[in-house]
Amino acid sequence: MTSPNLIILYVKDPAESVGFYRGLLGREPVANTPNFAAFALDGGFTLGLWRRSSVEPQPSALGNRGEMAFMVPGEGSVAARYQEWRGRGLPIAQELTQMDFGQTFVVLDPDGHRLRVCEPDQ
Repeated sequence: MTSPNLIILYVKDPAESVGFYRGLLGREPVANTPNFAAFALDGGFTLGLWRRSSVEPQPSALGNRGEMAFMVPGEGSVAARYQEWRGRGLPIAQELTQMDFGQTFVVLDPDGHRLRVCEPDQ
Protein backbone atom coordinates (compact mmCIF):
# COMPACT_ATOMS: atom_id res chain seq x y z
CA MET A 1 0.00 0.00 0.00
CA THR A 2 1.24 3.49 -0.84
CA SER A 3 0.31 6.48 1.32
CA PRO A 4 0.90 10.14 0.52
CA ASN A 5 3.53 11.77 2.71
CA LEU A 6 4.26 15.08 0.97
CA ILE A 7 2.13 18.09 0.09
CA ILE A 8 3.69 20.73 -2.15
CA LEU A 9 2.47 24.30 -2.35
CA TYR A 10 3.57 26.43 -5.30
CA VAL A 11 4.82 29.75 -3.94
CA LYS A 12 6.09 33.02 -5.38
CA ASP A 13 9.05 33.33 -3.00
CA PRO A 14 10.21 30.31 -0.97
CA ALA A 15 12.23 32.51 1.42
CA GLU A 16 9.12 34.54 2.30
CA SER A 17 7.08 31.35 2.69
CA VAL A 18 9.77 29.79 4.91
CA GLY A 19 9.51 32.79 7.24
CA PHE A 20 5.74 32.46 7.36
CA TYR A 21 5.68 28.69 7.96
CA ARG A 22 8.63 28.79 10.39
CA GLY A 23 6.54 31.03 12.64
CA LEU A 24 3.31 29.14 12.04
CA LEU A 25 4.74 25.65 12.59
CA GLY A 26 7.34 26.55 15.22
CA ARG A 27 10.10 24.59 13.49
CA GLU A 28 12.96 24.98 11.05
CA PRO A 29 12.91 23.69 7.46
CA VAL A 30 14.76 20.42 6.76
CA ALA A 31 15.57 21.63 3.23
CA ASN A 32 16.01 25.21 2.13
CA THR A 33 17.25 26.17 -1.35
CA PRO A 34 16.41 29.18 -3.52
CA ASN A 35 13.67 27.22 -5.34
CA PHE A 36 12.43 24.70 -2.77
CA ALA A 37 12.05 24.36 0.98
CA ALA A 38 10.53 21.62 3.11
CA PHE A 39 9.29 21.23 6.67
CA ALA A 40 9.12 17.80 8.30
CA LEU A 41 5.77 17.48 10.06
CA ASP A 42 4.56 15.10 12.73
CA GLY A 43 3.48 11.67 11.58
CA GLY A 44 6.03 11.42 8.76
CA PHE A 45 4.38 14.05 6.56
CA THR A 46 6.36 16.80 4.80
CA LEU A 47 5.27 20.23 3.60
CA GLY A 48 7.14 21.37 0.48
CA LEU A 49 7.28 24.95 -0.80
CA TRP A 50 8.28 25.08 -4.48
CA ARG A 51 9.00 28.31 -6.37
CA ARG A 52 6.09 28.56 -8.82
CA SER A 53 8.29 29.79 -11.70
CA SER A 54 10.54 26.70 -11.46
CA VAL A 55 7.79 24.04 -11.30
CA GLU A 56 7.85 21.53 -14.16
CA PRO A 57 5.48 21.02 -15.77
CA GLN A 58 4.11 24.48 -15.12
CA PRO A 59 0.75 24.57 -13.29
CA SER A 60 -2.19 25.44 -15.48
CA ALA A 61 -4.03 27.64 -12.97
CA LEU A 62 -3.62 29.59 -9.75
CA GLY A 63 -6.02 30.24 -6.93
CA ASN A 64 -7.81 28.69 -4.02
CA ARG A 65 -8.68 25.28 -5.38
CA GLY A 66 -7.97 23.47 -2.12
CA GLU A 67 -6.76 24.01 1.39
CA MET A 68 -4.47 22.57 4.01
CA ALA A 69 -6.17 21.81 7.31
CA PHE A 70 -4.85 21.71 10.86
CA MET A 71 -7.08 19.56 13.06
CA VAL A 72 -6.57 20.59 16.69
CA PRO A 73 -8.06 18.44 19.46
CA GLY A 74 -9.52 19.63 22.72
CA GLU A 75 -12.48 21.73 23.71
CA GLY A 76 -11.80 25.38 22.93
CA SER A 77 -8.59 24.63 21.02
CA VAL A 78 -9.89 25.95 17.69
CA ALA A 79 -10.96 29.24 19.30
CA ALA A 80 -7.61 29.49 21.11
CA ARG A 81 -5.69 28.97 17.86
CA TYR A 82 -7.92 31.57 16.19
CA GLN A 83 -7.03 34.14 18.85
CA GLU A 84 -3.33 33.25 18.58
CA TRP A 85 -3.16 33.50 14.78
CA ARG A 86 -5.34 36.59 14.66
CA GLY A 87 -3.05 38.19 17.24
CA ARG A 88 -0.11 37.46 14.95
CA GLY A 89 -1.82 39.44 12.21
CA LEU A 90 -2.44 36.53 9.84
CA PRO A 91 -4.96 37.40 7.11
CA ILE A 92 -8.34 35.91 8.04
CA ALA A 93 -10.37 34.54 5.11
CA GLN A 94 -13.10 33.05 7.32
CA GLU A 95 -13.74 34.27 10.83
CA LEU A 96 -14.23 31.75 13.62
CA THR A 97 -17.55 30.08 12.91
CA GLN A 98 -19.56 26.95 13.60
CA MET A 99 -20.08 24.64 10.62
CA ASP A 100 -21.51 21.12 10.17
CA PHE A 101 -18.17 19.60 11.26
CA GLY A 102 -17.58 21.92 14.25
CA GLN A 103 -15.75 25.18 14.93
CA THR A 104 -13.44 26.39 12.19
CA PHE A 105 -11.66 29.37 10.65
CA VAL A 106 -9.41 29.99 7.64
CA VAL A 107 -6.27 32.11 7.27
CA LEU A 108 -4.20 32.78 4.15
CA ASP A 109 -0.47 32.30 3.65
CA PRO A 110 1.58 34.86 1.63
CA ASP A 111 0.48 33.21 -1.65
CA GLY A 112 -3.20 33.04 -0.74
CA HIS A 113 -3.22 29.32 0.13
CA ARG A 114 -6.08 28.56 2.47
CA LEU A 115 -5.12 27.18 5.89
CA ARG A 116 -8.14 25.85 7.78
CA VAL A 117 -8.18 25.06 11.49
CA CYS A 118 -10.89 22.70 12.67
CA GLU A 119 -11.73 20.02 15.17
CA PRO A 120 -10.63 16.43 14.44
CA ASP A 121 -13.13 14.11 12.80
CA GLN A 122 -14.94 12.04 15.38
